Amino acid sequence: MTTNKKNGKVYLVGAGPGREDLITVRGAQLLKTADCVIYDKLANPALLKYTSPSAEIIHVPKRIGDGSFTQRQINKLLLDKASDGKTVVRLKGGDPCIFGRGAEEAELLANAGIDFEIVPGVTAAIAVGAYAAVMLTDRNYSSQVLFVTGQEAPGKKQSSIDWELLAKFSGTIVFYMAMGNLPLIADRLIKNGMTETTPVAVIADATFPTQRIVKAPLASIDLECKKQNLGPPAVVVIGAAAKSNPNLNWFIKKPLFGKNIVITRDKKGNADFASKIISRAANPIHFPTLKIIPLTQTNSFLETLARLANYEWLIFTSKNGVTIFFDSLQSLQKDARVFASAKIAAIGRQTAAELSRFGIRADFLPTVFTAKELARQLIDFAGLKGRKILLLRSQLASDELVQLLKKTGAEITEQPVYTVETEKNDSAPLTKQISAGAIDWLTFTSPSSVNGFFEQIPLNVVKESAVKVASIGPVTSKQLQNLDVKVDATATEHTIDGLLAAIEEKYQK
Repeated sequence: MTTNKKNGKVYLVGAGPGREDLITVRGAQLLKTADCVIYDKLANPALLKYTSPSAEIIHVPKRIGDGSFTQRQINKLLLDKASDGKTVVRLKGGDPCIFGRGAEEAELLANAGIDFEIVPGVTAAIAVGAYAAVMLTDRNYSSQVLFVTGQEAPGKKQSSIDWELLAKFSGTIVFYMAMGNLPLIADRLIKNGMTETTPVAVIADATFPTQRIVKAPLASIDLECKKQNLGPPAVVVIGAAAKSNPNLNWFIKKPLFGKNIVITRDKKGNADFASKIISRAANPIHFPTLKIIPLTQTNSFLETLARLANYEWLIFTSKNGVTIFFDSLQSLQKDARVFASAKIAAIGRQTAAELSRFGIRADFLPTVFTAKELARQLIDFAGLKGRKILLLRSQLASDELVQLLKKTGAEITEQPVYTVETEKNDSAPLTKQISAGAIDWLTFTSPSSVNGFFEQIPLNVVKESAVKVASIGPVTSKQLQNLDVKVDATATEHTIDGLLAAIEEKYQK
């Protein structure tokens, strides 16, 4: 291959079958360094979270009317962006080389002398085995697999599909992009000798919380899909594999499978929360209510920072506080040495984990993650009379911790590290979904998130709906109860994992 040194490079990257965490590590790394990302309809837009804020993002869906792109237009984009010297990621659903026109695009780049690399992805047929328990191979019923396109190139005069071979094939047949031609496919297979009772499974939205499976004999599969209103994107599996064993379907057996859960933290916090919801087979609905505003440029903070060596204990009461504090240290070209000999307490496991990310091990962590227990247990642990203690936390935090610590005779200094403002959203869509019964849970992780939410969503809409409400702990639950909102689940362990565990427990019971 002859490479023009002035050209950039193009990576043909498989985005995987849909779920965002099923992209390869290599694919995610390339998204972080790309100057331009060109992604298709089947690539999960959530993957764009890996991209640089400066990256150019171009969506190139096909065959959807206005705004759709032809392959010729996509080819031109690839050449133009690479010729500009950019690093380009062409993000394609599934695997680039399985009905993804990867060969065409690779050939285009090779002929133009543009350097390229192909990064494989998990293709949909493989995913249905893992997520829908439709095992494509099994030594008892199938030792061979065929992948077949359900849509050949437009204008093609003669089909390249050997229907006679497929009808006699003794293994598993997987059709991609077949929903529009399902009656034709069934008819041709039956006419070429495949029995009408051959098992068929159609799996739509594989790996997503909306995943659905329809099973029927070959002769009636199209009618059954129409009855159940199942449409693309879907793969069609034909053969003994389509019977599958429902006991192996771990994905749809998860307690939260298919549940729509509203998350109300700040945008960054919602991103972390969403990944935990997705891992539980549920669907996160983003409605950020909070905007975190650092207060580390104030004179008060800078003066406190200069006196850190005077304190015997420093207390962090949130992960946000830790992150913002250390971001400030870095901007001031300082590091953890500013703590001198002070001991450090963290309110909970997530706060302690964030400290460890910066090389700091918390000297004290309560067994119950509340301000009240932090104070009570720290008093027993350290004996605080006469000790100088610095609280690094939100400007809006309650004074409960301060009052409890002061009772011991400790000398308390409060230093706000950040404050919180309400994040405004277009509330109409979520209001409509709640009223329509399309939302299963609303989750709240602080009194501020409660306030920010009900400043935008009418209280009566929630109270008159079937939606359930979950709280991270007693302080947040109290704020909800002050609004006369019923709390259906409160976390025993006051963390995001604890909150989700409390919701799961409702279904397990």
